[in-house]
Amino acid sequence: MTLAIVLTADAPAGGVLGERLAAQCRDAGADDVRIVADLRQLADLVDTATGPMLVTGADLVAHTAVLRHLATSPVGPTVSLVLTDPPTHGRTAVREDRGQVVAAGSPEQLDGHVSGTFGAALRVGTADLPALAAAARSVAAGVVPVGPAPAGGTVVGGPAVDRLFADLAARGTLAFAHRVRLLVAHRIADAAELAAAEAAVAAVDEDRAELRLSVKERDDFFTTYFVSTWSPYVTKAAARLGLSPTTVTMISVAFAVAAALLFGAVGRPALVTGAVLLYLGFVLDCVDGQLARYTRTFSAWGGWLDTMADRAKEYVVYAGLGYGATLAGFRYGWALAIAAMTLQTVRHMTDTWYGALHDEAARRPKAAAGGGGGIGDRLSAASNRVQADTGSVTYWLKRTVVFPIGERWALIALTVALFDQRIALIAVLAWGVLAFAYTGALRTLRARSMRVGVLDTVDAALHRDDGLLARVRPAAARRPGPLELAVLAALAAAVLLVLALVGGEAVPQWTAVVALALLLPAGGRARAPHGGALDWLVPAALRAAEYLFAIAVGVLGDVPPWVIFGYVFVLTLHHYDLTARLEKRKVAPPLHAATLGWEGRSVLLTLAAIAGIAGIGMVTLGAYLLVVFVGSVALAWVVLPARAARAAGPVGAGGRSPG
Repeated sequence: MTLAIVLTADAPAGGVLGERLAAQCRDAGADDVRIVADLRQLADLVDTATGPMLVTGADLVAHTAVLRHLATSPVGPTVSLVLTDPPTHGRTAVREDRGQVVAAGSPEQLDGHVSGTFGAALRVGTADLPALAAAARSVAAGVVPVGPAPAGGTVVGGPAVDRLFADLAARGTLAFAHRVRLLVAHRIADAAELAAAEAAVAAVDEDRAELRLSVKERDDFFTTYFVSTWSPYVTKAAARLGLSPTTVTMISVAFAVAAALLFGAVGRPALVTGAVLLYLGFVLDCVDGQLARYTRTFSAWGGWLDTMADRAKEYVVYAGLGYGATLAGFRYGWALAIAAMTLQTVRHMTDTWYGALHDEAARRPKAAAGGGGGIGDRLSAASNRVQADTGSVTYWLKRTVVFPIGERWALIALTVALFDQRIALIAVLAWGVLAFAYTGALRTLRARSMRVGVLDTVDAALHRDDGLLARVRPAAARRPGPLELAVLAALAAAVLLVLALVGGEAVPQWTAVVALALLLPAGGRARAPHGGALDWLVPAALRAAEYLFAIAVGVLGDVPPWVIFGYVFVLTLHHYDLTARLEKRKVAPPLHAATLGWEGRSVLLTLAAIAGIAGIGMVTLGAYLLVVFVGSVALAWVVLPARAARAAGPVGAGGRSPG
């Protein structure tokens, strides 16, 4: 954060609180702080700003940590402070959904559907600065805008900062809500309220509250009761030692790799020790995020690395379990590991895109989204009621049945310590299938009621992972649609895999050509609209199709199962890279075109199978994709940022580098 503005226009005790807030903004990390009494002057300052900006009114009494958390919030480019205080004194009321401010204005403008009050402070992202400048000039001129947001216009007669935020929301600017928890933030209107707010601030130990805030407010059952009860002590120790979140992430990876190696051994002591290391590795996996929140050292690189490391650790553990089960005499140890990895990746793809779908639906007015009060809407309402009943049995059952990462690691640790690697993999698969069926059925019903085409808001071909063959071929007929063809491709690959497993050597390798012929038509809808209610499932269906097809080709070609596992593992790295970039709002990987696309890779594997060199083909293609992945990571996170920094010159434009 380089610039903070304290807006003192028509605020009570503006001079006194303005100076205090200015000092707090400096302590929160702002390099340049201005006290401004006129909205036109604010607009002029915004015009010259080159990075994110913190704007606060002068009627706010809060801990400095509240402003620091708002300024460094990683949830979105523009973030608004939202309080539980009632919207009195003309202050702007807000309605939020999934952490997004979807409406802002007076309570009457929101038809009474108010979830909080604007907290007189917001961090505005660089891309939204022009809208902020326009809003400031509009409010200064007394113009009431009519925009796409349900706010309908500015609040008349309220504080300037409230009218500014309502105008900004009316222009369609997406702002995420930042709620105050454990710390104190109040807006005051007179001396009595000022004294009460200052007393409330003084009564809270700010550092202790920040340490507790490093733990997620809502987490899964195992994490909440078996990790977060003591992990903050580790977080505090890591902060005192000067460890970065990235360092903790890498230590967590080392623990997981050590556990995987022990799972690949024979003997109860090795399995029990591996289970303990796996648990400790998961604790550190939680600590890296807690440390980032406690020290406010967020970065796109750190978020991407954490996502990729989580998946890599889990799949390395699957590999250790598969190898150990095979070593112990179970013939299908590697097969179970491959199945667990494939299932989990496809599940994660549906999780990612359903989350994106839900966020998109929350941003749209209900009438535009097309909610019709059907079973999907009733399920959504029931789910919201359960989520609101924090700590109830139903709440924990709902959070546990979806089989989150904490429960997965706990299940692996317990089953491998008490039984063996084979039972651990079977347990993961069984619970994973149950969770997939449960979430898939409910989400499908809810998505149909939302009627939002989230893939139409992004580069669908990129996230489908289409290659040159799919991008250059003529568009297919209107029907069947993208989802139908993707599901057909997955079914064809599944049938080929079943034939390969059941028929063995009796099934000729050229059979893969038939399955490929059913896979490739899915590329014909690459450039078609993906606005269907269920088209968010297309990426997951294509992942399933490619993975199952690769596994089937490997079985037909008598490829060693560990090679098949390694090839699919490399594919998962590539696909998690795509979804991590979506979540971190990053552009496509620099070398994405070199990955050949799902259809290009499938064609190459088919040719290798027909030539009788399926194993060599899979190893070569996997090694090539791994080199491309590593090169793409180096370009995206090291080379290109360094070039951009050199091009920008000595005067930086952005906010603080979070590390």
